Amino acid sequence: MAAVYRVGEDAPRGLFAGASCAFGVFDGVHRGHRFLLDAARAEARKLGAPFVAVTFDIDPDERFHPERLKKLMGNGERIALLAELSDAVAVLPFTERFSSLAPDAFLEATFGGEVPAALHVGSDFRFGAKAAGTVADLDAWGSLHGMAVRAHELLNVDGAPVTATRIRLLLERGCVREAADLLGRRYALRGTVLAGRGEGADMGFRTANLQVADQLRAVGDGVYAAYAHVDGATFKAAVNVGVAATFADRATATCEAHLLDFAGDLYGRDIVLEFVEWLRPMRKFDDVDELIATVKGNIAWVRENL
Repeated sequence: MAAVYRVGEDAPRGLFAGASCAFGVFDGVHRGHRFLLDAARAEARKLGAPFVAVTFDIDPDERFHPERLKKLMGNGERIALLAELSDAVAVLPFTERFSSLAPDAFLEATFGGEVPAALHVGSDFRFGAKAAGTVADLDAWGSLHGMAVRAHELLNVDGAPVTATRIRLLLERGCVREAADLLGRRYALRGTVLAGRGEGADMGFRTANLQVADQLRAVGDGVYAAYAHVDGATFKAAVNVGVAATFADRATATCEAHLLDFAGDLYGRDIVLEFVEWLRPMRKFDDVDELIATVKGNIAWVRENL
């Protein structure tokens, strides 16, 4: 895994000089992002130079629009995945001061006088205060400083660009298979198991209860077939996302997973859930017997089809 540096803190001198860089937020590190990253890597190899992924420590919308933000992955996961795909990752602390810099000042603060040989961005790339900087502005700055700007049209799949927004909309509708095709892997949620209500165990199917922050729960409410990864082991799982309507008056978990054939205590342990198939919407049941029969049917589907 490549080294990760925070610009202005522990980044070494010469990190950018002569490098081929890809710049973006890269939420989800999806197929569209990988198209851009691959282009920057290819130019780095042609130049015999390092390939540096440049990103922010947070999604800028965490500062500007936190109330409406749905992220495809956490910041740490995003940066770690970029480190697997590059020679180095340069992380820009997206502070209030940094976010208020005019476009030229933004670029000076980012590169600190060490100009990359090439900077790869999407054709819709914007930067600086109020996103005032355009690709044309970036190209003009690059021309003055000896940096080639490579602005790429977005990767197109099935007649539309691959974007994080497109993937989020699919996930919101429960279209996890279609989202996985654009991500290049299954959508995943991560969380630590908390103590739950206990009804599941009383009804014969214990659940692992995860409290997932709204920002990190891009998938829509519903019941899903999934794979659960715990301490290197993988289990089939039936997963409820959203507050269980039947127990809404006392529910706290926003994600509950029944791991098939798991024996043991999960409290306090970390779980990764990979979503495979949407099974049904969340709904309120008329009685407990109907609830039990429906959940057992979901579990049977997972056992037979995953």
